Amino acid sequence: MLGKVKKWLGIEGVKLELVLPEEVNARSGEILGSIRFQSLNPQTVTSIKIAFIEKYTRGRGKEKLIDEYELGVAEIHQVIEVPAEEAVEVPFRLPFSLVRSNVDEFGKKNFLFGGLALAAKALRGVQSEYRVEAEAQVSGVALNPFDRKAVQLKV
Repeated sequence: MLGKVKKWLGIEGVKLELVLPEEVNARSGEILGSIRFQSLNPQTVTSIKIAFIEKYTRGRGKEKLIDEYELGVAEIHQVIEVPAEEAVEVPFRLPFSLVRSNVDEFGKKNFLFGGLALAAKALRGVQSEYRVEAEAQVSGVALNPFDRKAVQLKV
């Protein structure tokens, strides 16, 4: 009885781990990585959703605003058998496109405007953080395994 509850909740089930480069080149427009699955019991993964997300923060104190933008999504619809106590890696390619603000577009016009744009962003407290999230659908489990990893974007 306890074993069925553990399996249904995903305890001792499939563990998902993102394997990513620490730095991603923004000009490439894609992230190449893999997902590592491990489990104490044999399990079946039916699909995987991978998303690249930007957390855009601006303002200070009570004026602080935070938005999140989904820059790219990839789905893998493939049945993956994860044997007990054995690691399985699934490679993926995640295409993305960056969202540019009006200040960023202004700064791209020439090097002089670039300096002004950086100063304006510093005054407003603008900051972007990037992360990759992955979630797998596992048959017979209520709580799906997921992972998220922060990545640095090299412009």
